[in-house]
Amino acid sequence: MLARLRRVPFAVQVLLGLVIGIALGLVARAMGPVAGSFVDGVLVPGTDANWLTSTLTTIGNTFVGLLRAIVVPLIVTAIIVSIANLKQVSNAARLAGQTLLWFAITSLIAVSIGIGLGLLTQPGNRSSVDADLAAAPATTGSWWDFLTGLVPANFLGLEGNGDGGVSFNILQLIVVSVAIGVAALKVGDAADPFLSVTRSVLAIVQKVLWWVILLAPLGTVGLIGKAVASYGWESLGSLGVFVGAVYAGLAIVLLVVYPVLLKLHGLSPVRFYAGAWPAIQLAFVSRSSIGTLPVTQRVTETDLGVPRSYASFAVPLGATTKMDGCAAIYPALAAIFVAEFFDVDLSITDYLLIALVSVVGSAATAGVTGAVVMLTLTLSTLGLPLAGVGLLLAVDPILDMGRTATNVTGQALVPTIVAKREGLLDLVRFNSTRTADPLAPIEQRGGVDGDLRAPQPA
Repeated sequence: MLARLRRVPFAVQVLLGLVIGIALGLVARAMGPVAGSFVDGVLVPGTDANWLTSTLTTIGNTFVGLLRAIVVPLIVTAIIVSIANLKQVSNAARLAGQTLLWFAITSLIAVSIGIGLGLLTQPGNRSSVDADLAAAPATTGSWWDFLTGLVPANFLGLEGNGDGGVSFNILQLIVVSVAIGVAALKVGDAADPFLSVTRSVLAIVQKVLWWVILLAPLGTVGLIGKAVASYGWESLGSLGVFVGAVYAGLAIVLLVVYPVLLKLHGLSPVRFYAGAWPAIQLAFVSRSSIGTLPVTQRVTETDLGVPRSYASFAVPLGATTKMDGCAAIYPALAAIFVAEFFDVDLSITDYLLIALVSVVGSAATAGVTGAVVMLTLTLSTLGLPLAGVGLLLAVDPILDMGRTATNVTGQALVPTIVAKREGLLDLVRFNSTRTADPLAPIEQRGGVDGDLRAPQPA
């Protein structure tokens, strides 16, 4: 039975999980909360989730938790090894600069589309949302977050999550890992034993990652099932124009902007999306760029032909600072929505500020990345009421699926374009009509290590 399941393509397995998740989610929503109970002779309606919703939630949260757990050792070891592999490369700084430049270019295009759709659809004037829903969020963004996020509070980038537990700061992990990698280069031969151990740890982490990815279809059932059971689609009524505008913007970026950029660089959009599809699927259902990071990195290397030495640096960086959905299209449209809802006129300067915040702000909020935090940064920069964030929270989970899928697509797109421009892309692998199976073990996939000094033949 397991052998037969393994022969089913990964994309089909995730698609089946998506369908089953939607069906179970609808059943769970129809079941409603648990039955009420009598207190002092009075029936008190139940508010707790039913057993099916709880089960779906547990399955989805467990899968995302496993992915997030493997992210820390993957990022640390992969970045250290990738920097060590740049020992004899003269264009490492150019690669980093090109990556950041294309992050900015694609973000500027995305935010322009968001502003254009906002002016065209006027979502704030076509909404029936209740003004009583307006409430300031508990977490807000600040331009100081970027600087404070760069400085590691501790070696592992751990920070409190407000619930007595701890979480990790990806941006701080990247800073620590880059510092260790550069230090290893400066030390020279004395660092060879350390780098050898790090490479071994990376190989082990990738093997564990493969085991986690095997659970992706099951995780999809839980994640999409929980979303349908918890939120349904009723909340779309009062914010239908806004939701439609956001998804229209995401579709334009995914189906027009990205394909045009690929075509301009002589790359096939069909081949790109075929290679990146497993990561895009998982991003849609998991709503987590960080949780999808391991899969994004693997498809970028093995299916899109980006050298591992470069992808292991660019993809984690993109997972924290490259967010065309959350940091460009969504905050632009949401800011226009809030301004219209509260009858605040925006000037040309305000629209330019929206563009500036979208291009730079994703880095400024990298330590506390998220669409809500990014939106609060945009609203505070424009002087708009932060209470407007509460108006949009009802549809945020529905929007977050499309936003995250767009984010992850861009995180795979930019390294692919930069690698092509620098002559590093393995075009034979990129143009291969047979997409590598993300579930295949590392040793069977033949990941692209790539010599960054030797351009690939066109």
